[in-house]
Amino acid sequence: MGVKVGRIDMGNAGPADKVTIVTYPDEFSKGEIAELARAAGYTVQALVTQRRVVKSEYGVGVGKAQELQQIVEDNGSKTIIVDEALTSSQANRLATLTHAEVVDRERLILNIFARRAKTTEAKLQVELAELRYEMPRAKDAVRYSVQGERAGFSGMGETAMDVKFRALKRRMAAIKEKLEDSRTTRQLHTAERRKLGMPFVSLAGYTSSGKTTLFNRLASESKEESPNLFTTLTTTTRVVSLSDARMKVLLSDTVGFISRLPTYLVESFKSTLDELRYADLVLLMVDASESADSARVKLGSCLDVLGQLDVDPRRVLLVLNKMDLLTEARNEKIEEDPHFRDFQSVRISAVRGDGLHKLRSRILELVRAPRPQP
Repeated sequence: MGVKVGRIDMGNAGPADKVTIVTYPDEFSKGEIAELARAAGYTVQALVTQRRVVKSEYGVGVGKAQELQQIVEDNGSKTIIVDEALTSSQANRLATLTHAEVVDRERLILNIFARRAKTTEAKLQVELAELRYEMPRAKDAVRYSVQGERAGFSGMGETAMDVKFRALKRRMAAIKEKLEDSRTTRQLHTAERRKLGMPFVSLAGYTSSGKTTLFNRLASESKEESPNLFTTLTTTTRVVSLSDARMKVLLSDTVGFISRLPTYLVESFKSTLDELRYADLVLLMVDASESADSARVKLGSCLDVLGQLDVDPRRVLLVLNKMDLLTEARNEKIEEDPHFRDFQSVRISAVRGDGLHKLRSRILELVRAPRPQP
């Protein structure tokens, strides 16, 4: 049968697409990659673990690659997901050995983003991320597609790689120009808002932490809420009244984060994520109902992205969400958790509405305080 290496499919995966996953042995990694696979439309048939995923010519150990060959033959998986970034050489060799499509972690995230993108801007951002993903892999991709072809086949000493790279760079430049226009427009809007004296509050957090649910509560909106990953890929901003009708803020909902989010993906979404950089206050959502280990990894991932965006941690308020799902013992100790201790925080349940009055008061207090100086 023909062999193909995973490429962005614009959301064509369906429930019938069986997949075998290779990931790390810890519970967080296993749970997250399985959730990502389901978000991309796959049905997980098997989950194989290895302590060091990226190694050898297959991206996994030689023995593990041979094991995968037998596993996919037995369970009928058409796709193998490897929970790390692979070179195209590694992916091609593993695909050749197993006769299955090979999708690495970064490609999987891009596939999900492609399924979720609805607006023109979001689609451009996803396409830019896709091109950035493709650039370092173009050399191997060309070598596999034109094996045996000598340099100069296109005339004037031009190789297939030259043609591919130039086409990628042209398209990237065109998209960057369009997104820069969007970014400039956002900055102008931000400047206009500041003239009105209306504070700007932005929601951030790990995907599925409840950002959109809270946004709908505070803004009396009805944006799509879903336990699925990356439901929100675009920014929505609304005027929100706080404890009294005289005090209003602009509240925005942004794209969710995830662990090991590639830097180029953050770069591609800069025109959207810049909202966080200019905000007077960032509400960083945390799913407090999860285990301490999971909360630690997710909070660390969010802080990494905020750091890439140069967001001042003094302008961050932790919003401990889903408190209604905590056990009584965990509820009593939640604020003693060392991961949350260094941050100002407030407890809420966005679904039930618990703690929203206190949250509004804290927002009001913090946006009225002088903005921290660098």
